Amino acid sequence: MKRALILIGLVLTSTATFSQTPYTGMQTRPIKALSEQQVADLRAGRGMGLALAAELNGYPGPSHVLELADKLELTTNQRANVKAQYESMKAEALPLGSKLIEQEAELDRQFANRTVTSESLKASTAAAAVTQGELRQVHLKYHLSMIGLLSGPQMQRYAELRGYADNQTRHHHH
Repeated sequence: MKRALILIGLVLTSTATFSQTPYTGMQTRPIKALSEQQVADLRAGRGMGLALAAELNGYPGPSHVLELADKLELTTNQRANVKAQYESMKAEALPLGSKLIEQEAELDRQFANRTVTSESLKASTAAAAVTQGELRQVHLKYHLSMIGLLSGPQMQRYAELRGYADNQTRHHHH
C-alpha cells in the first residue's frame, strides 16, 4: 500500500511538473512568440489559418485553387485571374508579415532587455494586433474574390477535394 501511494505521488508530481512547463525549449527562439514555422509562413505570405472563417464556409483560397486547378478544370482565363489574385494577395501579405515579425521581435526585445513599461506594452501589443488584423483581412479578402471567379460546380468540387463538401454545399446558392 505504501508503495502504491509513493508511486501515485510520483506520477502526480511528474504530471504536475510537465503540465507546468509546456513552453520548455521555446526560450531559445529568436522571437519567443513565433515559431520558426510561423516566421517562415509570414515571410512567404502564407495564410497560417488566418482565413479559416472563409475557407471553412465555402470561400476557396487562391493558393488552394491554383493547387487544384487541373482537378477543378479551370479555364485558361480562370487560371490567369486566380494567379493574378494570388500574386496580389502575396504582394499585400508579404510586407504585413515582415512588419508583424518586426513588431513581435521588438516586443520580445523589450521583455528581454527589461525595458518594457505599461505604456510600451500597450503600444506594442496594439500595433501588432492592428497588423495581424490587416494581414487577416488581406487573406480573407482574396478568399472572397474567388467566389466571382469559380462556377458553382467548381466551388462544389473544391469543397469535395478539400474534404468538407458536406458542410458547404448547403451554404451556397449560385
